Parts: sequence; C-alpha cells; structure tokens
Amino acid sequence: MKNIAFIINPVSGSKETQNAKRKLPKLIMQTLDSEQWLPNIAFTEYAGHATEMAYQFARMGFDAVVAVGGDGTVNEVARGLKDSKTALGIIPMGSGNGFARHLNIPIRPQKALELINHSEPICVDYGLANGRLFVSTCGTGFDAVIADHFAGSNKRGFATYFQNIIHDVFSYTPQTYHLVGDGLDVTHKAFLITFANANQWGYEALIAPKASLQDGKMDIMLMSSHALLGSASLALRLFAGSIDDSHFMNTIRAKEVTLEREEAAPFHIDGDPVEMEKDIHIKIVPDGLHVLVEKRF
Repeated sequence: MKNIAFIINPVSGSKETQNAKRKLPKLIMQTLDSEQWLPNIAFTEYAGHATEMAYQFARMGFDAVVAVGGDGTVNEVARGLKDSKTALGIIPMGSGNGFARHLNIPIRPQKALELINHSEPICVDYGLANGRLFVSTCGTGFDAVIADHFAGSNKRGFATYFQNIIHDVFSYTPQTYHLVGDGLDVTHKAFLITFANANQWGYEALIAPKASLQDGKMDIMLMSSHALLGSASLALRLFAGSIDDSHFMNTIRAKEVTLEREEAAPFHIDGDPVEMEKDIHIKIVPDGLHVLVEKRF
C-alpha cells in the first residue's frame, strides 16, 4: 500500500472548476485504486500553503503528492517536493494547465485519477530563476505583461487570456535583452523571451515545441521585435507546434544563463506574475523532480 496526498487549491480556475473541486474528494474515493493507494486529502488556505504541506508529506515519506489545480498550484507543490523521492502527481483543474498537458495528463479529473492508478514515477528537470522554481516556463516581455493582466482579471479561461492579448498587443514596446553564460554573449531586441523547461505556456500554446523535461537544458525562445508583422502566422504556428520554424523566432539551448534587462519589468514564473530583479540568473536543475506519468509498459 502506497501513501498518496491530494492538495486541492479551492480557488484556482473558473467558478465551474471550483464547484467541481468541492466534489473531488468523493470522486477520489470512488476512482482511486484502494488496493494500491491510501489517500490523504487536504485543502490549501493561503498562498504558499501547498508548498508547506507538500514538504511535510515528503518528509513523512509519502510516495506521491498530487497537485489539484492549475499551473500555480503545481508550482507550489513542486517547490515542496523538489530534490525528494516523493513524486508529483497532477489533477489539472486550473486555466492553462501547461505542465500537465506536456506530460499528457488528461484534463478531465476522472481520467487523470485513472492515470494515477496506472502510473509510474519518472525524473524530470526543473528550473530556477534567481532561486525561484519553475517547472514549465518563465519569461519577460509581452507574455509577462499578459500574465500580469490575466492574474488581475475577475474571469478565467482562454477567452479572457485572448482578450488581454488583443487589448495590449499593439501598445506594447519591445525591449532589449542581453544573455550571457554557457558560451553565450548575445543581445536581442525582442517582443518576448521565454525560458522553457516544458514545451508550452498552457492551452496547448506550444512556445517551445522541442523542449524536453529530461535533457538538462532549457529552450530559450526569443520572439523578434518585428513579430507583429507576422502575428497571424505566429498565432497559427503557436498552436500547430511549429513556431520555432518561424523567421520571427530565435531558439537558443542552454543549461544556465543570466538575463540582463534595461530595467526591471514584468516577469512570470509558470504563468504567474512575480516581482523580480533587473538581472535574472536562470538555470536548469537536472532530474530534480519526480513526477507521475502513464506507465509505458
């Protein structure tokens, strides 16, 4: 019998998702294989609570801790589990669900629970930006501005995210960035710059289609300052998984870099806006996190 904890963020996602979370404990008990797993269910009460609980569950020797929520909840739980033997599981019930989508975890809660019954742990990388963990992506530029505005919206979901893009895209001024480290010394004026451990922001928006969670490197995606000239094509490529083929994109792969900016500006970690210094040291920590994925054999 293996011990598994479910950490539920009751406020992430839409109102419909929040209502579904209230019913989730019953669904867990109905779906989880009781001969394999002994569940413990906990609800977060404040920001950072998921990290604290995950850390304690790991110290208690739990086999797995499942983040129930969006990318922000996944990030919090991962912070508590990093560099431990306790595996991260995911029931994706947020908005974008980028990390879960990269791992091919079903979006429907029951299907995600069924996957846990037939799962195995694998080692994946995580990233650090000035010491702050990210599992999917972090970045600055236009995407960070949108993350900031989206976080302040009363409504969630892709429609709200898209509305924020339309509202801000023509007024945004690209910035100049300097990347140094790991053999790099380059300067780019860019619409945005994303440091990708996983392949997407969420919503299947594949900003780094070839990014791997198990190669010890990040894909640094620089979008040209002239990106608006190809905005329609870029949007199509983003969801088709071919944005890296666009001449408006530049891809750099590295283990560790320092991002030097002209001034402090919006920055996001796994889609959530954060306060960050002007210069940011970003690195990948290989094999630092265990995650539950569908058993391959």
